[in-house]
Amino acid sequence: MNINKILKIIYRVSKDKKTEVYAVGGYVRDKVLKKKSIKDIDFVVIGSGLEFARFFDIKMKDSYGFKKDEEGTLIEFPDFDTARYVISNETKENKNIEIEFAGARSEVYKKGSRKPKVSPANLENDLSRRDFTINAIAQKVIATGLSKKKIDPFNGLEDIKNKLIKTPLDPSLTFIDDPLRMLRAARFSAQLKFDIERNTYESMKKNSRKLKNISAERIQEELFKLLSAETPSVGLWVLYNTRLLHVFLPEIANLYGVEDVYGTSHKNNLSHTFKVVDKVAKLSGNTLLRYAALMHDVGKPGTKKFVKGRGWTFDMHEHLGRKLVRKIGKRLRMSRSDTEYVAKLVRWHQQPIALMDEGVTDSAVRRLIVNLEDDLDDLLILCRSDITTGNPKKLKKRLKNYDYLEKRIGEVIEKDKLRAFQSPVRGEEIMKVCGLKPGPTVGKIKKAIEEAILDGRIPNEHEEAYEYFLSIKENFLDKAKDWEKIKK
Repeated sequence: MNINKILKIIYRVSKDKKTEVYAVGGYVRDKVLKKKSIKDIDFVVIGSGLEFARFFDIKMKDSYGFKKDEEGTLIEFPDFDTARYVISNETKENKNIEIEFAGARSEVYKKGSRKPKVSPANLENDLSRRDFTINAIAQKVIATGLSKKKIDPFNGLEDIKNKLIKTPLDPSLTFIDDPLRMLRAARFSAQLKFDIERNTYESMKKNSRKLKNISAERIQEELFKLLSAETPSVGLWVLYNTRLLHVFLPEIANLYGVEDVYGTSHKNNLSHTFKVVDKVAKLSGNTLLRYAALMHDVGKPGTKKFVKGRGWTFDMHEHLGRKLVRKIGKRLRMSRSDTEYVAKLVRWHQQPIALMDEGVTDSAVRRLIVNLEDDLDDLLILCRSDITTGNPKKLKKRLKNYDYLEKRIGEVIEKDKLRAFQSPVRGEEIMKVCGLKPGPTVGKIKKAIEEAILDGRIPNEHEEAYEYFLSIKENFLDKAKDWEKIKK
């Protein structure tokens, strides 16, 4: 499966149906920029987009022998005369190719409504309703693929040349129709390294509160697309300076600013946070880890204090941060697993620093390994990125400390076999020896064995753990009996 074959099938359908079809949007823009082809391609049909998509589906199955609902899936949106066709593609470049067919249309939104009145239109009218001029360029589908001639009624090619993000119509009209476009402007600014045209930028400031009308799911999706950029801070600063960030992530916007008491100030935590996001982006393509970097100091404004003799403190900000991450995760409709992954990294991001200050003992390393499990590598990426000092000597020293910590982690894992850590004496064995049924006493005994291993009092081996279990079991059984008497 490749794009050229798809274009040929689209052309066959357009010829059969005696209609014109145009590629538009990001695919055309990225071809102009000589960027790699993206996996989502939008087509405008001069006629019914839904009807065209249904015939395209038939042609695809005839041409490639697809089984129903197996490799080619048609998803219809009748209210918008639109359909999406998802093609399974197991090549290394793209796992899926998503094609969208839409009838050329105009959209009119009633005040306060997210459901537009849709009516047929010509190609230029259709292009005028698009978000930015750089996405309002069309190329006709012809027998050999796409026509070399580009239809560009709003000078998008010139804006690409000048690296400028600009709306086709008055920006206020464009953003009132769909306020999410303001987030898209920030995202394109980061992804393409383009500037936002002055009137467009000012309109984003003016209309930022309208973002409240957008669903949390759409905002979350756009934020994560922004975080996937090579340098996310470019778009993040746009969000802050236009006050869009204040609308959906006020906790992060509140990180901005520096206070001074008796000549002692602290760093601007928002600037620091954006630097950390960029540093993580250089080390990892994991967008969720980049989001964790955005969240890592979210608890600082709520824990900030000036203490004589110490200066500015943010004690326990990682614990407040974990709570805020969960609150924000619900607001953005994030999955529970994603939220808990981020909450864990925020909770533990101070631990490696504290551990190195106190001394890298085996027991401290064990606890870090057990608490972080498979997320330990990501935590260390976050912690390394959290060093934003401009002092080369300090930077070298702190990075060297992390090199040593990683070495010690490897040694302890090798020695203790801790990656999948749990008590070598299992619950079934404890119940059999003690004559217990499943309950809290069994869990307490297992926990005591695990604590002894983590403290280095016994090795992580069954024989030694079993002997330790025999030495402590009577104490737990006596406590359980005493508790039963109290309840009676």
